[in-house]
Amino acid sequence: MAELVHSTAIHHLPAFITAPGQTDVLFNVVVAFMILAIFAIGTFYLRLHSLPETLAHKSHKVQYELVAVLGLISLLTHNNIFWIAALILALIDLPDFSSPLGSIARSLERIAGKAEKPSAPEPEALASGSVAASSQPSVEGKA
Repeated sequence: MAELVHSTAIHHLPAFITAPGQTDVLFNVVVAFMILAIFAIGTFYLRLHSLPETLAHKSHKVQYELVAVLGLISLLTHNNIFWIAALILALIDLPDFSSPLGSIARSLERIAGKAEKPSAPEPEALASGSVAASSQPSVEGKA
């Protein structure tokens, strides 16, 4: 049976136009492409979004936690300034202030006499009456 074409229709139709009742191949290809593109763009977005945390992973714990919180805030609020702040904080190497301050505090406690002195002689050695004997090595149990 010959197909009847309307007299005003063009005689050559483009390949993407399907006949009635046929499967639209172009539509199916575009749907599959869009699903893959959405997943690819979403994966790229989340990887880019976690870039500051990846950079700060090898830094101090406090710096890493600050960068992670800023990244989470930027993800939930969609404010780019938080992500930029997290990226800058991740790229800057913050100095370690707590270790020297802790050492200074322990030294001041030792000078003030509030902390136990690690090299103080034991009270049993002082009770024996000779301080010089406690400074000599013990020979007990040696043959």
